[in-house]
Amino acid sequence: MARFRDAYAGFVDRGAELLAVGPDAAEPFQRYWERERIPFIGMPDPDHRVAKMYRQEINLFKFGRMPMNCIIDTNGNIRYIHYSATRLDYPDTEIFFNVIDELNKASN
Repeated sequence: MARFRDAYAGFVDRGAELLAVGPDAAEPFQRYWERERIPFIGMPDPDHRVAKMYRQEINLFKFGRMPMNCIIDTNGNIRYIHYSATRLDYPDTEIFFNVIDELNKASN
């Protein structure tokens, strides 16, 4: 999460917003958000409704939900998706920046 927190200004500069969805209940989720000073939106999903909607892997042998990162355009279409193989498998933020830059170019 720190990677996205630290790069948040780069997303905002591109007209993008971040939303993180996590498996925790509301109170622990909010405490984590405040403790880590995460500047973007966080949404608890303890019932896994959002996870199921986007087909996020839940693997009890790997300690729960695997990270899933996607870019959704203003029409609600997924334009990029990365399903992680482990809990530490995150794409570099430059990949996201490149996809967003290409989407912004195409919409101009």
